Amino acid sequence: MTTDYQKQSRRFCRPVAVGPVMIGSGYPISVQSMTNTDTRDKKATLEQIKALAAAGCEIVRLAVPDREAAANLRYFVANSPVPLVADIHFDYRLALEAIDSGIAKLRINPGNIGAGSRVKLLANRAKERGIPIRIGVNAGSLERDLLAKYAGPTPEAMVESALRHVRLLEEADFTDIIISLKASSVPVTIAAYRLLAEQCPYPLHIGITEAGTWFKGSIRSAVGLGILLWEGIGDTLRVSLTGDPIREVEAGRVILESLGLRRFGATVVSCPTCGRCQVNLERLAQAVEGMAAGIDKPIKIAVMGCAVNGPGEAREADLGVAGGKGEFLIFRKGEILRKVPEAEVLSVLEEELKKLI
Repeated sequence: MTTDYQKQSRRFCRPVAVGPVMIGSGYPISVQSMTNTDTRDKKATLEQIKALAAAGCEIVRLAVPDREAAANLRYFVANSPVPLVADIHFDYRLALEAIDSGIAKLRINPGNIGAGSRVKLLANRAKERGIPIRIGVNAGSLERDLLAKYAGPTPEAMVESALRHVRLLEEADFTDIIISLKASSVPVTIAAYRLLAEQCPYPLHIGITEAGTWFKGSIRSAVGLGILLWEGIGDTLRVSLTGDPIREVEAGRVILESLGLRRFGATVVSCPTCGRCQVNLERLAQAVEGMAAGIDKPIKIAVMGCAVNGPGEAREADLGVAGGKGEFLIFRKGEILRKVPEAEVLSVLEEELKKLI
């Protein structure tokens, strides 16, 4: 069910094509991640690209630290199921190689790519090939003059860095631009994106950089990205976590689903349990999440533990259960199907889920 309060007003921006994925106004907010394999290792990197795509990642970024890594880009482009982005730092020549490889997007960091003439050279080559450029500003690598001017990596410093390099690209008649402003501080990141959103017409890639490990990093990212998305800011995102990048994709999709901005498949809701619960709801909820993981149909499954909110939540779901004393009521599309003992509820749910999809 979609209601008016879920329809947030997206910030208007011009759309940019990253391969077949469109980014910007009028298009879904896409989920990105980045491989953490050695890009010089063809086998391991392609396996991770395919695993990320299978998990729902729509754009995958690759680190390109040297010529050996750059030489592998053609292979990855030819075999990847999703568009790829080359992440370039320090050496503009690697960016030129990446463009020639057929990469779908180029990401450069203004703070370390070099002189403006090099940025213009990249812009000209990218324009010839129809490849967009993401200006990726990070609080940890701002230009020295801006750090001195603002006494640190402030939101204002980050925005000035981005707009400085936007002007360089625009002077080269290049406008297929995407911008990101990332800091490990959630308040700094939010403030920077708010400032930038008012000053340019380009799509914004949002994220909290160096967010941390799975638990705390996901929470920090959900807070920061959730606020921005609720305000209509953000056209594509990455949840930056230490560890398996598959979890970045999972977290990003949940953030978008939580705000009603995307639906990727089955949504499982379950109650937090309390002293009224007389069934093993935690075990059941985990089992149902496992069953629902491979479903791509946008259905809602409610796993509830008692008679207070249970029947109401279960009735609103496509498929739901509400616990009693060692037993459950089974609901489908608002109607009670039957009552079953706790020992049978999982098999009954599995049977009903198959019928539903």
